[in-house]
Amino acid sequence: MNFIRRHWFWPVLLAAFLAAQLWANRELVTGEAPAIHAADLQGRPFDLAQLRGRPALVYFWGSWCSICRAMQSTIQAVASDFPVITVALRSGGADAVTRYQNEQDFHPPTVLDEGGKISEAYGLRGVPAALILGPDGVIRYAAMGYTSEIGLRFRLWLAGL
Repeated sequence: MNFIRRHWFWPVLLAAFLAAQLWANRELVTGEAPAIHAADLQGRPFDLAQLRGRPALVYFWGSWCSICRAMQSTIQAVASDFPVITVALRSGGADAVTRYQNEQDFHPPTVLDEGGKISEAYGLRGVPAALILGPDGVIRYAAMGYTSEIGLRFRLWLAGL
C-alpha cells in the first residue's frame, strides 16, 4: 500500500496523457485515406495512390509550427526508408515552402495545402499530424503532436504486417 501512495502520480499522468491523445485525435479520419491529388514542389503531379503497396507516412506540418520543426529530422530519416509525402499546411506558396525547406535542410516530397482543404478532408485541427497508411491505403494509425522516430518506424512496421 505504501508503494501505491508513493507512486500514484505516474499511472494518473499516463491516463491523462492517453485521454488527451484520444481527445486530440477524435476527429481524425479513419478507414481509407482521402485522396490527395496535387503537384509537388517541383511541379510533378502527385496522387496518394502512388504510395500503395508498402506502408507509408502522410505527414502534415507548417513552417510556422515549432513542434513540426522539432520533428523534421525524424521525418527526413523515416523518408529514407519508407514512402513519405508531407503536406505543408498554410505555409505559403511553392517558393516560400521551398525556401523554408532549403533553410532547414528538410527535403521530403511535399505538396501544398494553402487553403487547408486537404487537412480538412483528414479531420485535422492542427499540426503536426502523422498518419500511417497500410499497403492497401487504409489509415492504420493517426496522431497529432510530436511523435518519435522509433514510434513512427514501429507503427510503419506494424502497418506492413
